[in-house]
Amino acid sequence: MLRNAETGDWIGTFEGHKGCVWSATLNAPATHAATASADFSARLWNAITGDELHVFQHKHICKSVSFSDDCQKLLTGGSEKLLRIYDLGNVDAEPYVMQGSPSQIRTAQFTAEDTLIMSSCADDKGIRVWDVRTNTIVTTLGTDSPVTSIEITDDGRYITTADGKTVTFFDAMTFTPVWKRTMGYEVESASVCIKNDVFVAGGTDMWVHAHSMSTGEEVDCGKGHRGGSRPSEVRGSSTSTISGKRRKVSL
Repeated sequence: MLRNAETGDWIGTFEGHKGCVWSATLNAPATHAATASADFSARLWNAITGDELHVFQHKHICKSVSFSDDCQKLLTGGSEKLLRIYDLGNVDAEPYVMQGSPSQIRTAQFTAEDTLIMSSCADDKGIRVWDVRTNTIVTTLGTDSPVTSIEITDDGRYITTADGKTVTFFDAMTFTPVWKRTMGYEVESASVCIKNDVFVAGGTDMWVHAHSMSTGEEVDCGKGHRGGSRPSEVRGSSTSTISGKRRKVSL
């Protein structure tokens, strides 16, 4: 579902998936949305009207979906242990496939002007950095728990991750942590709005929390899900958030 970040009000629902939704994202201008689902598909939506634009069929559960920085490509990953890159200018073309993940992919994001991809696995610790040009893993960042969420800021300078009860803010140029915040709940997803000095996090307590980046203090809480909140994002000049839940309903 799509919500207003300032009021928490429901805006609309994207209907069409036949299985639980594992991932949801908006492109940079918030004109299109994409979702990944246990129904073996990723879907592209018009975020203004809610219309379904295309279904990208997979052979197993799709757990991650994200747009490239230029909004021309869509990246997916899941239980097949493969990364797929789709050309949104030619949605019927075969995707560019990257393989070598040690277990099923939980989340993946483009970075470095879409030349690198950062991914995590559901059953393994660490963040793998892939070079799209050479189709290889170039380095792995260590973490204490399997990483459930990776987000790159709009300017490409910072990376926000979630693992266990920890939200970490990395420098995207050096891959070194800038700060870490320990939450009082298991965090499934985190998203940052640097302009407003706030990050949002959703997890197993079924709520979407807003925290101060400077102090980690909770400043707001959005309630309404009846299952753990999986993907959560801030988009559109921080006036909207998008969140999902792992249930057999539409996002």
